[in-house]
Amino acid sequence: MSILDHLAATIDARKTADPGTSWTAKLLSKGPEKCAEKFGEEAIEAIIAATKGDRDNLTAEAADVLYHLLVMLAARDIPLADVLAELERREGTSGIAEKAARKD
Repeated sequence: MSILDHLAATIDARKTADPGTSWTAKLLSKGPEKCAEKFGEEAIEAIIAATKGDRDNLTAEAADVLYHLLVMLAARDIPLADVLAELERREGTSGIAEKAARKD
């Protein structure tokens, strides 16, 4: 089991935890919109660290982004396995071709 799989399983288990004792449960209890907002905040912090060239801070912020992405997915009942399957489906496909295929 990868660290992301383990983290996703932990987040899923926190769905029923007491929000008073778990940051993840507290965030999930606020609903998918709040989870998405928090993900956005963390993504912006990662962007700022990247533009400043701050390697250590970018590493920490990237970890926060991954965690909050998994929380946001859990809030909408989307398993990490579904996202990984989508990445596998796209593997070997040109990003340009894949993007063109999604256009109306």
